[in-house]
Amino acid sequence: MKKKIIIVGGVGGGATVAAQIRRSDKESEIHIFEKGDHVSFSNCGMPYYLGGVLESREDILYPTTEFQKDFSMQVHTDTEVTHINREQKQISFRRGDSSEKETTSYDKLILSPGAYALCPEINGMVDDRTFTLHTIPDMDAIDQFIEKYKPTTAAVVGAGFVGLEMVENLHARGITCTVIDRGDQVAKLVDKDMAEHVFSHLKEKNVAVKLNDGLSSFSNEGKKLHLESGETVDADLTILAIGIRPNTKLAVDSSLKIGNTGAITVNRYMQTSDPDIYALGDVTETSDSITDSARNVALAWPAHRQAYIIASHLNGENIAYEGTMGTGILKVFDLTVGSTGHTTTSLKKAGYTFKEASLQANSNASYYPGSDKLWIKVLFEEETGTIYSGQVVGYAGVDKRLAVLATAIKGKLTVADLQELELGYAPPFSSSKDPLNILGYKAGAML
Repeated sequence: MKKKIIIVGGVGGGATVAAQIRRSDKESEIHIFEKGDHVSFSNCGMPYYLGGVLESREDILYPTTEFQKDFSMQVHTDTEVTHINREQKQISFRRGDSSEKETTSYDKLILSPGAYALCPEINGMVDDRTFTLHTIPDMDAIDQFIEKYKPTTAAVVGAGFVGLEMVENLHARGITCTVIDRGDQVAKLVDKDMAEHVFSHLKEKNVAVKLNDGLSSFSNEGKKLHLESGETVDADLTILAIGIRPNTKLAVDSSLKIGNTGAITVNRYMQTSDPDIYALGDVTETSDSITDSARNVALAWPAHRQAYIIASHLNGENIAYEGTMGTGILKVFDLTVGSTGHTTTSLKKAGYTFKEASLQANSNASYYPGSDKLWIKVLFEEETGTIYSGQVVGYAGVDKRLAVLATAIKGKLTVADLQELELGYAPPFSSSKDPLNILGYKAGAML
């Protein structure tokens, strides 16, 4: 039956669910309302445009006119949805700088407002040289600043995904970086012992790293950072990469249920507490596929899977979302860092007991050119050997080992099962007994 479907927010969640719906539903009227100027772009590609890896800004943009034509829907950019009237099934919105509010009805509403980058008010901060990176305007502002002022130094506050990617790409433009983080390690997607390899590699690349320290204030027109330890850092520009928060204002104002993580509660079909309103992506709280606890994960894969779940449900198919493992991978100069499942910290917080096994190996046959170091770690249930976590750091072959471990966790394999995996071998790619096999023998002996 033909429906009027309103989607609030584009990018990875909204644009993807719109396309998914249209593939199976050629009749319904679909509208996307996007507050920004671009309905679809790659957030993950922005650091690499800034570093010059991507030559054209257009490489990460899907032009709105093309999107509308390709998927036969109406896209309203520079248009903010301000209110949901659930009883009348209407939304209110305003276009651009206009104060005039318009309304339109819906049969089904999908919320994909994403998240916003944290940017606290800090004493002495100068907005013109202090940036976050979450949107295309953010990216453009950083690029324009670099082009105009030719900075030679930068401070990056936060050593997570965005912070470390920005360090590499600022470095590629000749900018010397200092990383500042309140925690006791960089790259919190892996355990501290694995993150030490990343820390050492940053040092090798002449990146200063200041841990267990935070930004207190700025002086000298925003060019001197004062840290909580009393140290100071001079920087021509500062990147704040201290995290994001789900953009739940519209949901809160509409009295939709918000979970303990601060994100919108959804069921297995991505419906909110109002069955005619769905939500997906960074703004949602789903279940952890290992612990079944509530989890808010801002990654691309969950958003794309959730888009398929919603499109299928609207089409009458009850395909459930089975939870999130949080598989992530990160490039830091010559190193690749990946994890799937949990870290030691998150497992302990969830009350789990476990064992761990780790291995240093080579990415492929040591005598073949290109072979380099690889570190792998698994956390597993101490009696059954069920795998809770896979962590991989190295210079080559990280992505494929991470993919195998993610598949193993999804398939509920044990560490003993790793011994039996018949993985492809030739000297350029692995060893006759893959490092994952060897780790399986090592961990299996601990059961």
